[in-house]
Amino acid sequence: MELVKPGLGLIFWMTLTFSLVLFILSKFAWKPILNSIREREDSINNALNAAEDARKQMDALKSDNEKLLQQARLERDAMLKEAKEMKEEIISTAKKSADDEARRIVASANESIESAKLKALNELKTQVAELSVDLAEKVLRRKMNDRAEQEAFVNENLKSITLN
Repeated sequence: MELVKPGLGLIFWMTLTFSLVLFILSKFAWKPILNSIREREDSINNALNAAEDARKQMDALKSDNEKLLQQARLERDAMLKEAKEMKEEIISTAKKSADDEARRIVASANESIESAKLKALNELKTQVAELSVDLAEKVLRRKMNDRAEQEAFVNENLKSITLN
């Protein structure tokens, strides 16, 4: 059972060695280890703070983007409305212009038709007058005794006349 019970010398030397290792570690190793742990903790906290700041900036940018998008939509709607009004104005102006032009053309055509009609009537009157004069001349050249003979002569001359 001696293996299970350590000796007093062994406990002394073990305690002394442990104390010495503990002293050396506390003097040389514990401070750098604790400092590196503190630095690591600080860098993690800084990274978390930076991430929170970035998240806040992203939220602000999203808000700004939404405002810009809304403003762009409003500007687009205003431009579309203005373009629609311009289109309607152009169409209205074109319709008025086309109506005025159509009225002018119809009036010009009516004047032309009336002029052609008057010219045709004048020509017809002239031809009727010439034919009447020719017929009267022929009738006067040949003096007829009775009325029936004169009418037959006039009808015969009328058949021989061709109208242009």
